[in-house]
Amino acid sequence: EVQLAESGGGLVQPGGFLRLSCVASGFLLSDNVMGWLRQAPVMVPEGVATIGRVYGTRYSDSVKGRFTISKDNGKTTLCLQMDSLKPEDTAMYYCAAALDYEGPPTLARGEYNYWGQETQVTVSS
Repeated sequence: EVQLAESGGGLVQPGGFLRLSCVASGFLLSDNVMGWLRQAPVMVPEGVATIGRVYGTRYSDSVKGRFTISKDNGKTTLCLQMDSLKPEDTAMYYCAAALDYEGPPTLARGEYNYWGQETQVTVSS
């Protein structure tokens, strides 16, 4: 059974940082494209960071230079380091796996067929 369990969300002041983690089970992290997506209130989910099978990465323009996605294949853990956080980063964050997707790292939410439960990130003073 595929499972994705996020942790690490919370409340942080603007300019601060958070690190999200996602423990994956039921499939091999090394064999699949993984991503972090977020959904702000009344918005559709958007992909913000993705990592491929051989560590290629992509970021949305809104987080490029501030967020870093990484994975530890041996421990089946996906991480998102978020620095220089802004109020507009406030959202529910999801770890997701594109298990039927064969292409390069993608930010397209439609390619992700397994999503975790979400973790809330709030950036506010």
